[in-house]
Amino acid sequence: MGRSPLSDGGVRVENVTKVFEGGVKAVDDVSLEIADGEFMVLVGPSGCGKTTLLRMIAGLEQVSSGRVILGNDDVTDRSPRERDMAMVFQNYALYPHMTVGENLGFALKLRKISKAERARRVGDVAAKLGLEELLDRKPGELSGGQRQRVAMGRAMVREPKAFLMDEPLSNLDAKLRVSMRGELARLHDRLGVTTIYVTHDQIEAMTLGQRVAVLRDGVLQQVDTPQTLFRRPANLFVAAFIGSPSMNLVEADVGNGVVRFAEHELPLPPGSDVSGQLIVGIRPTDFSDAASADPALPRLTVQPEVVEDLGAETHVIFPIDAPRVVAEAVQAAVVDLGEDEVALFVDDQRSLFTARVDGEAAIRTGAPVELAVDTRRMHFFDPVTGAAVGVGHAVAV
Repeated sequence: MGRSPLSDGGVRVENVTKVFEGGVKAVDDVSLEIADGEFMVLVGPSGCGKTTLLRMIAGLEQVSSGRVILGNDDVTDRSPRERDMAMVFQNYALYPHMTVGENLGFALKLRKISKAERARRVGDVAAKLGLEELLDRKPGELSGGQRQRVAMGRAMVREPKAFLMDEPLSNLDAKLRVSMRGELARLHDRLGVTTIYVTHDQIEAMTLGQRVAVLRDGVLQQVDTPQTLFRRPANLFVAAFIGSPSMNLVEADVGNGVVRFAEHELPLPPGSDVSGQLIVGIRPTDFSDAASADPALPRLTVQPEVVEDLGAETHVIFPIDAPRVVAEAVQAAVVDLGEDEVALFVDDQRSLFTARVDGEAAIRTGAPVELAVDTRRMHFFDPVTGAAVGVGHAVAV
């Protein structure tokens, strides 16, 4: 393919496809390169193929077509044990009859590593993960967070070329997940080992990944830094899936320097030359309370139906008198995120927008409120293909 060689711990998948019995295509011609030492996150809704892709990289699933490269070696046909990768599973997969120390050192024992070397590696990893006082306990005596750290330690002690993690935090409660995300990020900074991490949680993906690969129905949609995915999504699916709350989307008439939807009219961003019937996207974070906003920003007057006071910020949910965007890509994203508007307002077919404003804003349900909109950050999508168009994006043909 004319690609430059990867350094020792880099991973590359080239045109990888997985077709299961019965013709189900779980992964469809995915090519992806993960640099040595990079933290790459694979994210997408349930059934998008992210775990299957990870398992093919690990050697736990056979590749139907394509290649898996580790460092400079083609490992497509090698067994998992020959790939020098360590996998951390969702269920931790600890041996219940072994102590923490025995769990940490078991893989080394199978490899006939000397007792002294095993003790050194286990001691080093236990110190890094704060497990020294737990070495004599068994998994049943540990909390979920402690078991997760032991599972991480068992992978670390092997000193692999790459870590592969399949939803390792999904069994933890919300507060513990946040703290463990921080621990994982700090651990990666210290170790610098290539890490490929699977999650369906886009917040987890955005906070952990140096780059994030978004998949849908086995197809790679976009791979980039979290900020680029947020600011410049390549298509409707990425736009709707990345960001919390989700991007507001509405069909609009764009032309003559303005964007018109329902009873509202906003100026086009400077330098934008898009026109026609397009889907327009506005992030909740690109609204602000007009009372404290830049006076140069255009305004919308809206009628809040729900006001969620979260302390530091307030979420203002209001209807737009225009039909909901029903594109398949949008529905696939918001349903998986648990943000299906139909569940909230069954009989209301209008679009529902969310604005995230400062918690000091005096906004009440039912009382009209003026919101400022940063139109410089508006997004435009082709309603047929779903591809992003406009500044920084190629127009779909």
